[in-house]
Amino acid sequence: ETLLKVLAEIAVAVFAFDPEQTLRIVNRTGERLLGQPTQRLIGKTASELRLTDALTGVAPRTMEVSFPGGTGRWELRRSVVRQEGYPLQLIVLSDLSRALREEERQAWKRIIRVLSHEINNSLAPIKSISGSLQTMLGRNSLPEEIGNDLDHGLEVISSRAEALGRFMASYAKLARLPEPELVPTHVAALVQGVADLETRVAVEGVGGADVTLRADADQLEQALINVLKNAVEATLEAEGELVTIRWLTRGGMLHILIEDNGPGLADTGNLFVPFFTTKPGGSGIGLVLARQIAEGHGGTLELESRSEGRGARARITIPLDLSV
Repeated sequence: ETLLKVLAEIAVAVFAFDPEQTLRIVNRTGERLLGQPTQRLIGKTASELRLTDALTGVAPRTMEVSFPGGTGRWELRRSVVRQEGYPLQLIVLSDLSRALREEERQAWKRIIRVLSHEINNSLAPIKSISGSLQTMLGRNSLPEEIGNDLDHGLEVISSRAEALGRFMASYAKLARLPEPELVPTHVAALVQGVADLETRVAVEGVGGADVTLRADADQLEQALINVLKNAVEATLEAEGELVTIRWLTRGGMLHILIEDNGPGLADTGNLFVPFFTTKPGGSGIGLVLARQIAEGHGGTLELESRSEGRGARARITIPLDLSV
């Protein structure tokens, strides 16, 4: 009983199969990974659960597998345990992709902190000096053409310094994102509120169950705004007319899906790389921050091209064990 309690709480997926490769034990993380509750998983075969490969071959090893609750690289470990004298094959899957992303995220945070410090230290005197020079210029008589040129040049210096400051401030959000403060949050009201903010194209909200989730409403709202903004801009680029946002519950998870009818995803490898953007004036921060928020809630953010038509689909998934 103590072992089962420990298995239920650990952050790796654990499965135990009998000699006939029938699932006998699964923990909460395993439920999320397979997208189904325990009562629907127990009794299924490894083949039905797409875990046959995990029961054979070398272990430990790394696997690249797509599950309903997550896609990426997994470290596979295997051992034999006994429950009341009955042998069980124990499979443990650890999400290496998330661990690698966390290391990458910490590296980006360090880079952003250094860049922000150095750039802000340089911007402060630039803005101050340009302001002082504009004041001095106003006190002195110069030929009109020269005075206008100087004033315009100083305005450009000042405005570009302020723009660069705002640019760095947006990246500082990545380095300073706090732990989510979980409070009861009505999913329907949150999603509809975000949909109502967008006026450039029609955003259709397709309602699901009125779930109340323990979440950081401000952070989750920001994540949805960022993803929706991305979908709307893709739709406008392809002269589309509609973005759909809907939510549903399945397999112990809340799924929020945002679908557009834009051009789809051409380069998925750089979607979550800070500073990378294909949009004029873009910062490359929106999707990175949205995924960081989703993962801060124990969930995921995934993007894919739609197989049933043109456009892309973003899926934010959050565990329902945060529900109240």
